[in-house]
Amino acid sequence: MRFRKTYLISLVLPLVLGGCGMNSIEKQNWDKVFVKSDKVEVKKVSFKNRYGVTLVGDLYIPKNKSGEKMPSVAISGPFGAVKEQSSGLYAQTIAENGFVTLAFDPSYTGESGGEPRNVASPDINTEDFGAAVDFLSNHPNVDHEKIGILGICGFGGFALNAAAIDTRIKATVASTMYDMTRVSARGYNDSVDKNARYEMKQKLNTQRTDDFKNGTYAKAPGLPEKLTGTEPQFIKDYFGYYKTPRGFHSRSINSNGNWNTTSSLSMINMPILSYSDEIRSPVLMIHGEKAHSRYFSEDAFKKLKGSNKELLIVKDANHVDLYDNLEKIPFEKIVEFFRNNLK
Repeated sequence: MRFRKTYLISLVLPLVLGGCGMNSIEKQNWDKVFVKSDKVEVKKVSFKNRYGVTLVGDLYIPKNKSGEKMPSVAISGPFGAVKEQSSGLYAQTIAENGFVTLAFDPSYTGESGGEPRNVASPDINTEDFGAAVDFLSNHPNVDHEKIGILGICGFGGFALNAAAIDTRIKATVASTMYDMTRVSARGYNDSVDKNARYEMKQKLNTQRTDDFKNGTYAKAPGLPEKLTGTEPQFIKDYFGYYKTPRGFHSRSINSNGNWNTTSSLSMINMPILSYSDEIRSPVLMIHGEKAHSRYFSEDAFKKLKGSNKELLIVKDANHVDLYDNLEKIPFEKIVEFFRNNLK
C-alpha cells in the first residue's frame, strides 16, 4: 500500500503542489490547512443530532466510485479543532483508499450550530458521533453495515464512548486520545485531589452566577499568543500546530478563541468510558511514545475486553505529531484496520 505524500499548506512560503494539479481558483476556494487531493471529491454537508443541533461536515468520496456503496468512517477532533485541520487530513487520506469519510465540526464549534459557542459536553459530543453515523447510514454511497469512527485527541475519548453505546459502529480508532472528563476533574496525571476539585467547582459556579448577571460567558485561558520559552513542552507542541501556518485556522478554538470557562463543569461531573469494557466491536488505539498524554490511551486500553482490541505506540512521536505528521501517523495501519473490520 502506498500513500501519496501530502505537504502542509504554508501561508508564508510559496506552496509546492507536487502532482495535485490545483489551479489558482481551486486554491482560493480551499479552506483547509492541508493540500487538496486529486483523488477525492469533497462536499459540504449538514445534519442534526438528537439535541437539534445542526452539524456541518466535509464529505470525502473517492473519485470514479460515486455509484458504489462503500465502507465509511466518521472523524472528528482534536478537542477545539475544526474539520479543516487534522480531522480533514485523516478523512482525505482514508478516502483516497476507497472509503467515504466524513470530517465534521462538533456541536457549538466551527461551522456547526448551537448556542452558546465554544461549549463542550461529554454527552453531546458523544452524541455528535452518533449523529454522523445517522447521516452516513442513510447516504446512497455508504454501506450502512460498514461504518466506523475515528476520534483524535479529546474526540478519541468521545469516540470510545460512542462505540460503547452505538452498536452500528463496527470499528473504532482513537488517535492520541485524551479523556477530557478525567483531565478536567483530576488534572494531568491525576494531580488534583477532591479538595482542590471542590475549590474549582466553587469558582466555576460563582462564574455561572456572574455569567447570568452579565449576559455573557467568561472565557477560559487558551494558548498564549506568543511563547516565552518557559512553557511546558506540550504547550510548545500545541502552539507549533495551532498558532503557526502549519495548522492555524480562524474557526478553531485552539487557534483563535477560547472555551467558555463554565464549559468544564459537565466534564468534571460526568466521566466517560464507564462502559467501555462493553465494546464488542474492534478498537485500534494509537499514541505517541513521547506524548505527555500517553497514559490516557494506556489506561483506557487496559479496560477494553476481547481479542479484537489493539494499542499501537508510535516510536518517537509526541502528542501533536499524530495531528498531521505524515511520517508518524500510521495511515497504512489505520486503513488496513478499517478494511479488515468493515467487511
